[in-house]
Amino acid sequence: MALFGNAHSIDPGTAQQDFARLLGQGEQVHAAYLLIRDTILFTDRRLILVDKQGITGKKVEYHSIPYRSITHFAVETAGTFDLDAELKIWLSGSATPVQKTFTKGVDIYEVQAILTQFVAR
Repeated sequence: MALFGNAHSIDPGTAQQDFARLLGQGEQVHAAYLLIRDTILFTDRRLILVDKQGITGKKVEYHSIPYRSITHFAVETAGTFDLDAELKIWLSGSATPVQKTFTKGVDIYEVQAILTQFVAR
C-alpha cells in the first residue's frame, strides 16, 4: 500500500476535531500530516491512514495500524536534487512497506521520533 505525494504537518488539535469519529475514547492525536488528499494520524494508540479515493474523494478508506504490528521502519532524508524525504513502515505479515513521501519542509526526524516513541513501547 503506497500513497504518493508530498506531505506537510497539520495541527494535531485540528486533526483531533476533524477525525473525532475515528478515535476511541480518550485517544489523542499527537501528530498529523496532510498528503495531498490523504491524511496520516499518529495517535497515542495507533497509526491511522486516511485514504481518499476516486475523483471526488467522497469514498474514504481508513487504515488502522496498531503500533505493535510495525516490525521496523526507515527514513530517507531529502537530498540536494531529491527534495522529498521518505518514510517506510514494514508491518508484520507483509513484505512490502507502507511508503509515505514528505516535503523538505517536514522534519523527517520528528516523524521518526514519534514512531520510535510509540513502537518501542
